[in-house]
Amino acid sequence: MTTVSSPATPGTRPSPLAALRTLRREGQLAARYPRIAPLLAELAGTGAETDLRRAGSVLAQLDRDQVLAAWPDTETAVIAVTGHSTLGGLGDPLAAEFGRHGVLTEVRPGDFDAYQRDLRDTGSPLYATDVDLALCVLDPQVLLDELGCPWQAEDLARAVGRKLAEIERLAGTFTTHSSADLVLNTVPLPRAVTHQLVDHESRARAGLAWRDFNSGLLRLSLADPRVHVVDLDPLVAAGTALNDARMAAYAKAALGDDLLARYAREVAHLSRMLRGRTRKVLVVDADNTLWDGVLGDDGPDGIAAATTFRGEAFGTFQRLVRQLGSQGVLLAVSSKNDHDDLVRVVREHPDMVLREEDFARINANWRPKDANLEDIARGLNLGVDSLVFVDDSPFECGLVAAGLPQVAVVRLDDEPALHVEKLLADGWFDTARLTDEDRARAVRYRTEADRAGLLESAGSQEEYLGRLGVRVTLAEATSGDVDRIAQLSLRTNQFNLTTIRLRAADVTGRLAGPGHLVLVIRSSDLFGDNGVVGAVFARRDGDTLCVDNMLLSCRVFARGIEQAAVAALLGHARATGAAQVTAAYRPTAKNRNVRGFWPSLGFTTTSAVDDEVRFRHGLRDLPAVPAHISLDCALEGSHR
Repeated sequence: MTTVSSPATPGTRPSPLAALRTLRREGQLAARYPRIAPLLAELAGTGAETDLRRAGSVLAQLDRDQVLAAWPDTETAVIAVTGHSTLGGLGDPLAAEFGRHGVLTEVRPGDFDAYQRDLRDTGSPLYATDVDLALCVLDPQVLLDELGCPWQAEDLARAVGRKLAEIERLAGTFTTHSSADLVLNTVPLPRAVTHQLVDHESRARAGLAWRDFNSGLLRLSLADPRVHVVDLDPLVAAGTALNDARMAAYAKAALGDDLLARYAREVAHLSRMLRGRTRKVLVVDADNTLWDGVLGDDGPDGIAAATTFRGEAFGTFQRLVRQLGSQGVLLAVSSKNDHDDLVRVVREHPDMVLREEDFARINANWRPKDANLEDIARGLNLGVDSLVFVDDSPFECGLVAAGLPQVAVVRLDDEPALHVEKLLADGWFDTARLTDEDRARAVRYRTEADRAGLLESAGSQEEYLGRLGVRVTLAEATSGDVDRIAQLSLRTNQFNLTTIRLRAADVTGRLAGPGHLVLVIRSSDLFGDNGVVGAVFARRDGDTLCVDNMLLSCRVFARGIEQAAVAALLGHARATGAAQVTAAYRPTAKNRNVRGFWPSLGFTTTSAVDDEVRFRHGLRDLPAVPAHISLDCALEGSHR
């Protein structure tokens, strides 16, 4: 059923869609562009997908140049679209879904049934140098057009082999000649295909062949980091119709508007992940979120996360939260409860799947939740834009959304069976590939409490660092470090000196590039191994070693690790014949605290142009490795 948004009545707050339309009517869309993302996020949270598409049609009227003139730091994405069938229903959802995340899109649609030509021709719009994502939208006709009439299951199997080989060739051509990412998709199997075959044996063989096609597409994404495959089967399994039979027949729209809208959401999630905007922390409410009931009113015996019909649904939700935590998502609680009572439930209640050791932070008090979220972020040494907040209270969700718009808010309702679906809907924690550091992240953050205790007991910062026993290893990166280095490059904001973002393929290119030096920084201390916490990207240019960027995880700030790494790097440069080392700093809203890093190590400023400050070190007087650090570095000429 299609719903139409009603105009706001006097004295009531207008709906997000009505607010967007008002901005358009008043000619204020570009001038007030930062208001758009929160409105779209609110609209998406209501589940009104038709209204979200309508919002996309409003955004499609944005003047891109006007937005960038008013807001030059706006993130942008150029999306080239090609495919086999009619894809007119894709542009508006793409504008809305990317707009939710503050990304201004330019969607360039291709011609009907032009995907083979577009991918084969390196001069096609897909290969334009400013394209960020190339979407090649596949549909059932891609395979069905390969069949004659009549056809048998064996014919379909042969068609699958031919088509897979063709797509693999086309994808290889694209990734060889374009720097953009290519997005393919699996193709759901329509019942109208299998049931053209009257015997069940042939249906089984046809089903196997079709699934081989989709499996082959997914394998392409494993073989090339710039090929991505959106799996449409889960979307169809969740109840989204493949198409409208009439539109498929008369308009050649083999994929329906609802499915294209869901596809657009998945593409936006993919783009967000590629930009390094994966969230790190899941903060959950407790009452009617982790368990059924209100602890303060019902007492420990009156709450349930098992044993009752509703309780079982909460237990299922807890298992999801724990599953996310096992993959490196930091877990925290923000609840309006007495702290001791809540911790006792987490420790002892027989229904609990999650236990105290699963959480990096538990904030149970009566403070406003936006203040609690700021405290959680501060305690973890992360920005609030790393948080996803989940609560069943419309008031609390509204408070956080208004006070901390950088936080992703997931509003639950009074139906716990839908909690899992709502939390997973936006893929906030999606990452390209899990690393060992991801899996160990929760344990490493929990040891911060031990470090904090040591700091509190020490008489000074110097005594604390001396007792901490920091060990630093600086080494050339290997292929096994690529994923972690890329992750640091994409996600690190505070100690990221030039904010050059490199993905796995880029890091691999640097490793193989002549004259390039890619270093990893590892650290450990009295409380355990921190793993890979930083990276240095440098290159040799004659007698100069140019440092392109340096990164350090916020987990290990203020321990002298960065000073030790640079001291070793400068020693290596001098020992290998360099006359000087150059470096740069590009300010952002988040890295201002490291503006003085290079001068603090003896670098002098050589220029400051276009928001980039450049530095030089003449390699006469080298900085010392901090006395409290034990350095292990195999680079020639390094300190030990």
